[in-house]
Amino acid sequence: MKGYYLRYLQVLVRFLPIAVAFLRDRRRFLVFGPPRRVAEATHRERARQLTETMVDLGPAFIKIGQVLSTRPDLVPPIYVEEFASLQDEIPEDAGGDPLTVVESELGDDLDLETLEPVAGGSLAFVYTVDYDGDRIALKVRRPGLEPMIERDLRVVRGLVPLLRAVADEDQRYSIENVADDFEAIVLEELDFEREAEIMRTIADNFADDDRVRIPATYDALCSDRIVAMEYIEGTKITDEDALAEAGRDRTEMATLLARTYLKMGLIDGVFHADPHPGNLAVTADGRLVIYDYGMSRRLTEAEQEDITSLYRHLVRRDIDGLLNTLIALEVLDQSVDRAAVRQVLELVIENLEGRSEITWRQIITELFSTLQEFPFRIPPNVMLLVRVGTVGEGVCRSLDPEFDFIAATRSFLVDHGFIESEVDALLADVRTDLRESAPVLTRAPARFDAVFGQLERGELVVKTEPVEPSDGGDPAVGYAVIAGSLLLASAVLTFHPEPLEVGSAVLALVFLRQYVRHRRTG
Repeated sequence: MKGYYLRYLQVLVRFLPIAVAFLRDRRRFLVFGPPRRVAEATHRERARQLTETMVDLGPAFIKIGQVLSTRPDLVPPIYVEEFASLQDEIPEDAGGDPLTVVESELGDDLDLETLEPVAGGSLAFVYTVDYDGDRIALKVRRPGLEPMIERDLRVVRGLVPLLRAVADEDQRYSIENVADDFEAIVLEELDFEREAEIMRTIADNFADDDRVRIPATYDALCSDRIVAMEYIEGTKITDEDALAEAGRDRTEMATLLARTYLKMGLIDGVFHADPHPGNLAVTADGRLVIYDYGMSRRLTEAEQEDITSLYRHLVRRDIDGLLNTLIALEVLDQSVDRAAVRQVLELVIENLEGRSEITWRQIITELFSTLQEFPFRIPPNVMLLVRVGTVGEGVCRSLDPEFDFIAATRSFLVDHGFIESEVDALLADVRTDLRESAPVLTRAPARFDAVFGQLERGELVVKTEPVEPSDGGDPAVGYAVIAGSLLLASAVLTFHPEPLEVGSAVLALVFLRQYVRHRRTG
């Protein structure tokens, strides 16, 4: 318990200067005074300081920074961009030496003289080593991490009441759940047995696709601290020379990347959620390789359907469908003012449609920044899929600056039957309109017959009060009104099996002729 309080104090002291700066932005003298206008350069410098502080505080806070880079409900765009740098390599000595784990668990099974470091992350380090004549990769959890991270997660949970006390009203709903979200994601990344099992599942899902390589696992060497896997040599996907040597077109590779991740999330329900360039490579024969499955997730069937609906409604700009899906995904609270949210979503769509180019990041940023006036949060599954879309789109556009991620998503949804093509969608709308109009159309002939009967018997009288006194009136206007009414009746009666529209059309022409004759002689 003593360690917890010391850590809490340490974290509080490290973040306090920046916290005070934020509070002074709202009130110059903390408890009173006008708000301050802060330049973008100042915010960027603060974001850099926060990033450095998270690295200094260790693996748990590095991971929290990575998670915050996908939380537009909590973090302004400038800070999101800076926190994204936490996806890069972390020094090997951060959080303890993982080599000691390899020595203690696999020292008797491997020739450690062949061990070579490859890359470092916030929670683990990667080596390659010889095993049974093959070169394999080892992802090794940093030693002593679990108690440290559990303590730091408790510290974060202890900071939540302070954050809520000083946060804006529209951010409190998200902050209430943020500690749970951090804990769920970070603890899952510490579960290496889960990671190995997800790798096997994704590898099975892409077994028939020779364009994608998922490393196979060596189960005999895997444990709760080590994932042993096939070592697939590849060059970072953004390396132009590697793509050219592999004979891969940049647009073709971007399309493959987009459709691979859409398949994982919308078809398979098991997806890799960390598609930054360090985790994506291209082999010498032009195949896509995906590394590091720590940040990954399984979806329930209901979640998969709801997230598919989210993509479908965003692509089709379906406001009502989007609103219902946001509530189903618990992004918006059930008690939210639906009419007010609908108006806001309409504004979002209008703003986006007014731009010459629309990206997935722009859609998400516009959507979530606009929703901040309502109580909303981003659950972990939604957050990770949003991350897949935004980070994946960034990689695709680094490959091909003209790549249209939205068009690729629409094409994927059409190909897999999630949405209709434009022609099919138009025909579906027409069928819906006709189906809804059918009851009215079937009753129309009987109603017209009743009205005409009343007219013949003199039972139907239309009374009007002239707006201004008139000397006589214009009978031609009456002919025009009757002709127009009969033409409208002809259009409606066209749907009736009997040719009733013919008589109505003939009468319309008679009254139209009378109208023209009176206008000429008038």
